[in-house]
Amino acid sequence: MCGIVGIVGNKEVAPFLLSALKRLEYRGYDSAGIAALNNGKIEYCRSKGKISALKDKVAQYPVAGTVGIAHTRWATHGVPSEANAHPQFSDTVALVHNGIIENYEALKAEFSAKGYNFTSETDTEVIVALITFNLKEGLKPKEAVYQSIQRLEGSFAIEVLFDGYPDMIIGARRGSPLAVGYGDDEMFIGSDALALAEFTTKISYLEDGDLVVLHKDKVEFFDEKGNPVQREIVANHASSFTIEKGEFRHFMIKEIFEQPKAIEDTFCSVYDKETGLINSANIPFDLTKVSRVAIIACGTSLHAAMVAKYWIETYAKVPVDIDSSSEFRYRNPVLDKDTLAVFVSQSGETADTLAALRYCKKHGIKTLGMVNVPASTIAREADCILQTMAGPEVSVAATKAFTTQLVLFAALALALAEKRETLPLPEIKKMAKMLLDIPSIMQDFLKETESIDKIAKDIVKDAVNALYIGRGSSYPIALEGALKLKETSYIHAEGYSAGEMKHGPIALVDQGLPIIVVAPFDKYFEKTFSNMQEIVARGGKVIFVSNKKGIAAAIKHITASIAMPDVNTFVAPILYSLPMQILAYYTALAKGTDMDQPRNLAKSVTVE
Repeated sequence: MCGIVGIVGNKEVAPFLLSALKRLEYRGYDSAGIAALNNGKIEYCRSKGKISALKDKVAQYPVAGTVGIAHTRWATHGVPSEANAHPQFSDTVALVHNGIIENYEALKAEFSAKGYNFTSETDTEVIVALITFNLKEGLKPKEAVYQSIQRLEGSFAIEVLFDGYPDMIIGARRGSPLAVGYGDDEMFIGSDALALAEFTTKISYLEDGDLVVLHKDKVEFFDEKGNPVQREIVANHASSFTIEKGEFRHFMIKEIFEQPKAIEDTFCSVYDKETGLINSANIPFDLTKVSRVAIIACGTSLHAAMVAKYWIETYAKVPVDIDSSSEFRYRNPVLDKDTLAVFVSQSGETADTLAALRYCKKHGIKTLGMVNVPASTIAREADCILQTMAGPEVSVAATKAFTTQLVLFAALALALAEKRETLPLPEIKKMAKMLLDIPSIMQDFLKETESIDKIAKDIVKDAVNALYIGRGSSYPIALEGALKLKETSYIHAEGYSAGEMKHGPIALVDQGLPIIVVAPFDKYFEKTFSNMQEIVARGGKVIFVSNKKGIAAAIKHITASIAMPDVNTFVAPILYSLPMQILAYYTALAKGTDMDQPRNLAKSVTVE
């Protein structure tokens, strides 16, 4: 969840560390800090709040040296404060850490009894205590780190500086990702490829359990048993990306407007123009023998999985199980060898999803990763991947990541339908053409968003609560709309199946409650319309999202409407995601909240 970066170089390192941290802001954080070795002695600077505050503080209290580490922290143990910010340090080491140490309380008690003076509330400081103790026992830095991490339970990616060792950083990982970058007489280490993008085009990824020793002219990798190993050097494709808002006010709205291109790129990566069908050549499984699909995901990706269930069961006639990653492996799931397990993660590093992947691999289940980062841990460990071509998504609230996941799931449903012969080929080609047409339809819709801005200002921004409802594949879109609103504006919002309103949620309806009704003019429309009328009768403010025909039928009963283009039911969830995102954006804008970096949230959740 945090961002970490380190440099062993030949230039003053502080400006480069601060620049790298700026690239990592998208992960979410509440404090930041840097440390460097000046003539072998550790200097550091930490600050609560934004990187701009740290930059101002470094200008006042310079940190000198050509070897350094840096960190953006998202609080897990201890409130956001300067004392709890990273790096954490002793008189001999400085350390930055991404992850959670689950046995930190026992370790803290042990080392407090030995006389170690803890100065923070963090779990990270116990790693400092372990390494410091091992150094005092006479161990060299590499062995001190290796022996220390053997005692840690939980997840970590760490970078360590040592007093008296002016040309060295030691890193290690378990659970949380870590990558090494190669330069000219300098080396880099960071939490992902994007952290290293401005420095290098060549990187290696640490495997789980690895330890790495960096000098400016060499790097040494060691596996979890301490044995020397080699790690493949690969291209850092993130180097070509520029993280700028451009003409847009915020990353969220920029990324909303990038969706037509992202969807086009994603679909074209799996679409065979010559046949008009889905190219499933890079899925190395016999799809005719898939008896069940299990989709495991978190948050927004879980909502994409829920839409996929409708598509795959309806068109390919394959039963689908949906699981929250954080629950999956703890319920001892029963899976057979003909199950295809799909793991969905924008970052490809989501800790719970990765743990579920490893559970399935251990039990011999076929695994497919759906990720936006092709060199991520999930991508490397899954049997195969489908890659969303969304590019970097900086805003914490996922937008283009969600719709590109939907596109890949739609393509997977069509591929399964073709191989299992549950739809005639002309019908599959027709549906594929619908997906091909979605970007231009989206482009036209995005030209007219003023009405949604007005709804946000007039109806939603002053609400304390909001409800979203839908039926069929619109139900997950309602869930996603509610999630977007609560993430960005901090308005409490919930999504429900429209048919469930009478089973409890309708008790919440009063004169001031906005209710967003997602109602494509499909086979569910009449029933959704009936549910809406029950809401109107109790004074709810209905925002009706439908096409012109649907709005015409509802116009006498609703407070406001968002007119959608006429599209087939198959592709409606992709298009109907747009107004959910735009309404959340404009509501947050009207309320003055930070929709790009909402409080308490992080982009990449690398801890359980």
